[in-house]
Amino acid sequence: MNRRVLVTLAGLSLAGVAGCSHPSSPRFEVSFPASLNAQPITGRVFITLFTRGDVEPRIAAYQSARVRVGRIPFFAADVDQLKPGEHATIDTSAVGYPLWNLRDLPAGDYYAQAVFNVYTQYHRADGHVIWAHQDHGDGQRWAYSPGNLVSTPVKVHLDPAAGFDVQLTFDHVLPPLDSIPDTKWVKRISIQSDTLSKWWGVPQRLGAIVLLPKGYDEHPNTYYPVLYEQSHFSLDAPFGFTPDSAPAAGSMTPVRLAPVNPRSNVEGPRAFTGNGKRESGYEFYKSWISPNLPRMIVVTFQHPTPYFDDSYAVNSANNGPYGDAIMRELVPYVESHFRIIKKPYARVLSGGSTGGWESLALQLYHPEFFGGTWTFFPDPIDFRRYQLIDAYADSNAFVVPNAAPGAPERMMQQSPEGQPVAAMRSIAQMEYASGTHGRSAAQLDIWNATYGPVGDDGYPRQLFDLRTGKIDPTVATYMRDHGYDLRYYAQQNWPRIGPQLVGKLHILTGDMDDFYLAPAVYMMEDFLAGTTNPHYAGDFRYGRPMKGHGWQPMTNADLLREMAAQIAKNAPAGEPTASWRNAP
Repeated sequence: MNRRVLVTLAGLSLAGVAGCSHPSSPRFEVSFPASLNAQPITGRVFITLFTRGDVEPRIAAYQSARVRVGRIPFFAADVDQLKPGEHATIDTSAVGYPLWNLRDLPAGDYYAQAVFNVYTQYHRADGHVIWAHQDHGDGQRWAYSPGNLVSTPVKVHLDPAAGFDVQLTFDHVLPPLDSIPDTKWVKRISIQSDTLSKWWGVPQRLGAIVLLPKGYDEHPNTYYPVLYEQSHFSLDAPFGFTPDSAPAAGSMTPVRLAPVNPRSNVEGPRAFTGNGKRESGYEFYKSWISPNLPRMIVVTFQHPTPYFDDSYAVNSANNGPYGDAIMRELVPYVESHFRIIKKPYARVLSGGSTGGWESLALQLYHPEFFGGTWTFFPDPIDFRRYQLIDAYADSNAFVVPNAAPGAPERMMQQSPEGQPVAAMRSIAQMEYASGTHGRSAAQLDIWNATYGPVGDDGYPRQLFDLRTGKIDPTVATYMRDHGYDLRYYAQQNWPRIGPQLVGKLHILTGDMDDFYLAPAVYMMEDFLAGTTNPHYAGDFRYGRPMKGHGWQPMTNADLLREMAAQIAKNAPAGEPTASWRNAP
């Protein structure tokens, strides 16, 4: 399998600057020939710029932006029905990151590359017609997505003060990703969802990666508990499982400008600053095949939407009925094709960050179906601490209420030592530059798409304006009243759901989470600790001191042992737990 996308740029000569000899302002013009695509295209055109010649600018800019310390510039604009031979113009009206405007670009030599993130038109079941990017198995990454148009990088000298007019040509289309073959241990499934296809008006697929236990083939009469592990889109096996002690570097990011997993959408800081006990994929493999690990099946879902690499596993006004599709199509398919114990006590959940929110939401929304969740460093589960924002009381997402004159604006990311890393305003700019109308496929936009209402134009209404930070209180109220504030949902529904949740809720996070997620967890604990009739009887665990996003107090193998013990404890009398707990 070859997924390499790196091209050598060092040998390219300095490209000529096309257009008038003394252009009045900086701009790029980009076109594509009919031989590349004979039909008009709608989407978003990116101009990416990089001073180095060892990696394509599109990859450098994407990685830099998504680890939230963007220093490599890109500029972008929407394009409607661009025909072959016509030019899309990226000029001072385009939005950029980390620089707002082309005029702000320092003069110098750059490698320039254009990307056309192609949109699909959706005639949705709710009556709205919108344009957005259809995922093609890449997890909604505009720099990598199959079918996107790309230009060959050229070296140019740019001086915005003097003006320039650089013409680029889209000359190739990113190819489909190669499929990954199944192994003895890992099986991949993909099904077309009738529910989602009908809602979006375009065929939509759901997938899963299934990790089978040792002895699965040798013991055809044994059925196993299942862990539904929630995470971002990834091509990797659950928990990074690999029999390779030195796996080859992934080819989707051939040069590591930042610690990004090349085969997933789990960005560097979100995965690597936790100071926890997670083992490598190979170390987990060794535990998986050892004689002292209980035998379970582990399943990760794949459910990218036109707005993100992941649907958050719930129904929403903008994403559509993903919760129904997962529970009524994907889970039954998995449980009918693998020997899973189809009983609540034997189904458990886990996940971190986005997957943490999902694991808790699935357990709260379906308390009778799942037997417990181990939820790690979840996205905000109490919107009074939407990171550092109080979604209900604050008026602006960027400005700290009652701060002293000259105080810094609100942060979105910190180091585990408390050092500020990225401001909310900066992250909002990155998302606004990456896609208008909530189409950045990034964090703030997917929260809007998942939790918020549909606007009159068919696109998600924003909790706060990405340019000004102004909060819309009606959106906050909608999010709360439709069940996405999980603390509020649990509190309002405890008499109904509480009896089925006793002993099932285990929530773990670092005290210095990089994305300020711990305060919402504290608020959830405050509520659950005071529950009566019944008391929740679960637990909260905090990493201290200075444990960041990704903290986990046990290895994944020990996590499975803890889950197995609870599953066996809750198994009804007569259930054959020994067949999987003590398997050779």
